[in-house]
Amino acid sequence: MAERVIGILGGMGPLATAELFRRIVEKTPAKKDQEHPRIIIYNNPKIPDRTAYILGRGEDPRPELINSARKLESWGADFIIMPCNTAHFFAEDIQKAIRIPLVSMVEETAERVKEMGLRKVGLLATDGTIKGLVYHRALLRRGIAIATPDRTGQELVMEGIYKGVKAGNVAYGRELLLRVAKKLEKRVDGIIAGCTEVSVALKPDDLGVPLIDPMDVIAEKSVRLAFGLEELRAR
Repeated sequence: MAERVIGILGGMGPLATAELFRRIVEKTPAKKDQEHPRIIIYNNPKIPDRTAYILGRGEDPRPELINSARKLESWGADFIIMPCNTAHFFAEDIQKAIRIPLVSMVEETAERVKEMGLRKVGLLATDGTIKGLVYHRALLRRGIAIATPDRTGQELVMEGIYKGVKAGNVAYGRELLLRVAKKLEKRVDGIIAGCTEVSVALKPDDLGVPLIDPMDVIAEKSVRLAFGLEELRAR
């Protein structure tokens, strides 16, 4: 069959989008340019903040998310992935507005956790992802328990994401996120990097428990789908 074209709905944030593109390239078993899949990236940093809206303090991001997905569809993408965990709170609305599948990074990550046999995982994510139960629903359906940082720790996570990685100070963000992760790992079998900025800042060998990185999960899934190694269907 013909190779499928990957569509990346990005810009949330731009560094995470660039990181996902890099990981897809690295995970592709190619020996020359022509053996890589086609990828269409729409880096739209004008999408309103997802967490702010979920917390009742910001503009609805759905119009921009849907418009972005429709652009990718019209440009020839065969399926779409989003390097933003919080944006998956709106995944159902986006999927209803397009004909091609939106492949859920959250569902694929929850399935990976299940395959690993982990019974309880920690979640480093935005307030919006936690309040919106984005990962909670996917994990609980699979019988997996979730632990989140305490109030002080969650404040550090948000600062590490917004004033650290999103602001271009990855080293500062890494310092804060690692501090929280080290405390959280004592209570769990593994930790999900539940925000793409966390994926940028933390590495697997930072922790004494497995770090499940949704960006790696969706990058690997995208390569398999692009080359027809897996069936393509909407979640």
